Amino acid sequence: MEMVYCILFFILGLCMGSFYTVIGLRTPKGESFLFSRSRCDECKHELSSLDLIPLLSYLFLHGKCRYCQAKIDKTSTYIELFTGILFAVSYYSYGFTFDLAIALGIVSLLMIVLVSDLTYLIIPDSVLLFFSIYFILFQFIHIGLKDTIFHILVGFFLFFVMYLIMIIGNRVFQKESMGGGDVKLMFVFGLILDPLLGMLTIFLGSFFALPMSLFLYYSNKEKVIPFGPFLLIAFAFMYFVKIDSMDIIHWLGF
Repeated sequence: MEMVYCILFFILGLCMGSFYTVIGLRTPKGESFLFSRSRCDECKHELSSLDLIPLLSYLFLHGKCRYCQAKIDKTSTYIELFTGILFAVSYYSYGFTFDLAIALGIVSLLMIVLVSDLTYLIIPDSVLLFFSIYFILFQFIHIGLKDTIFHILVGFFLFFVMYLIMIIGNRVFQKESMGGGDVKLMFVFGLILDPLLGMLTIFLGSFFALPMSLFLYYSNKEKVIPFGPFLLIAFAFMYFVKIDSMDIIHWLGF
């Protein structure tokens, strides 16, 4: 039965991944992601339901538009696949619990930000606001008012830590070192993580971003690296491996 549920969550993730791609592409441009029909980027032909079946449409159409034969951007396909996998992993890790709701929220936020930040270098405020409310609501139901208020305070603490890092980075590099969305993202992390794990997430996100930074530096390519996706990958990693602060303290020998 567990395998059946994993498959169902994978299918659900495929469908939601397609929806998250639309949100990530349209929200930064102020377009509706609920009422506007999808169109081919090249010929602008309105896509039918058969053209929008997650993952399968791309495979059956051989990666080309049915109407103009232009190549279809693979972004949506990758987001659908990874969302499906991570939804299945979320269920496998947590079962039908409140932790599953948090895990699915983290995956959903990660996928939307991947699309928006990689495409436009923007993390929409409306997306952060929605998931802040989502996490606060589930935390309140799961751990109660007192602990929820604590996590809100942790969110503000991590926000100010990241804001300080941004200010220092701007002065050192004499240019914008990170976006405001990256700073606001830390508030969301604080709604789930404690202060130590939140700080570790900043370090881990920087570690994940380092290879790309070095590649661009040594190839002399002037390109801004979106930091938000790396922070969210670190956030998801921290949550799914179930590390707590006591583990960190023991590892440090205290």
